[in-house]
Amino acid sequence: MYVHSKIGDLVVVGAVLSMYGLWQALARLPVGMAADRVGRRKPFILLGPTLALLGAWVMGHASGSAGLFVGRGITGLAAAAWVPMVAAFNALFPPKDVVRASALISLVSSLGCIIGTSLNGRLNEIGGYGLAFALAAGMGGAALVIGLVLPEPPLTGQRPSARDLARVVTRRVVWLPSLLSGVSHYVLFTATYGFLPILGQRLGLGDVAQGLLVSLNLVSQAAGNLGVAALGRRISSRRLAYGSFGLLALGAALAAVAQGPGLILAAQLCIGLGQGTSYPVLMGLSMRHVGQGERTAAVGAFQALYGIGMFAGPAVNGLVASAVGIQPMFGITALLCLALGWLGTGKLRE
Repeated sequence: MYVHSKIGDLVVVGAVLSMYGLWQALARLPVGMAADRVGRRKPFILLGPTLALLGAWVMGHASGSAGLFVGRGITGLAAAAWVPMVAAFNALFPPKDVVRASALISLVSSLGCIIGTSLNGRLNEIGGYGLAFALAAGMGGAALVIGLVLPEPPLTGQRPSARDLARVVTRRVVWLPSLLSGVSHYVLFTATYGFLPILGQRLGLGDVAQGLLVSLNLVSQAAGNLGVAALGRRISSRRLAYGSFGLLALGAALAAVAQGPGLILAAQLCIGLGQGTSYPVLMGLSMRHVGQGERTAAVGAFQALYGIGMFAGPAVNGLVASAVGIQPMFGITALLCLALGWLGTGKLRE
């Protein structure tokens, strides 16, 4: 909504929103490969809060589209630090538990997002859009200080060569779940972080309700993360993936036919549950058959490929929404999600 308040053209709004996915898609694989090659993850992790601080400040002070493009791109680069963070956390668990470990770190991330978005509407009412960006920059600084004092255990074993790392990211067990996650992020960034708030505003939702709408999505994502953590050993990863894409498609379909706040809320709930289930399952599968010394590269490939979905969702659907309308665009998105998600899931290796 902040971007839409400064730019009325839906195509340009979609292009600005897509910068987050574009730059993290470009940066995540090189960051993962560099961390494995150097044998250290902490320096790359610290880039995250540093760039997040800078990106929040730039967007908070942007007066037009140029500043928004730059700030959004910087926050996309900051998200590349998620690669070594995930690899470092998963290193604490045996390979058989990587899906559960992925669910746990995703849950913590979701809880942080819940807190931020639930406060966002009230912060906008108190101090305008700039206050939320200022607090985000401050949190980035706090995270940087905490990260500086944390110890880093050294990576053991021989460091992989660039050729070894390139071979990792071209393995089907890595790229197939990564591309499937790109499909889920295509839906998520089209809806929750793209055009569903705009549709909600047209149907009468105010600032506080908009903030709660995103919070509902994040709460349901956290519920999906918890479900995977609890049921990941009892239900096959493939079945969980099938269910997640069904929920994502249902959420987009509900947005396509919504005429009031009720179906908008139901759409957010379905999309959140679907994303909260698919993300840890697919991330865990992308790492399960990869050695410890090459795991950061695998995570980098996973996150770079799903970053394509984060970029393509707002960018492509901004054009589609401008041409046919927001709700028909959601209908097309639902069909694509179901077809591509279920087709790819059927080819996953357990």
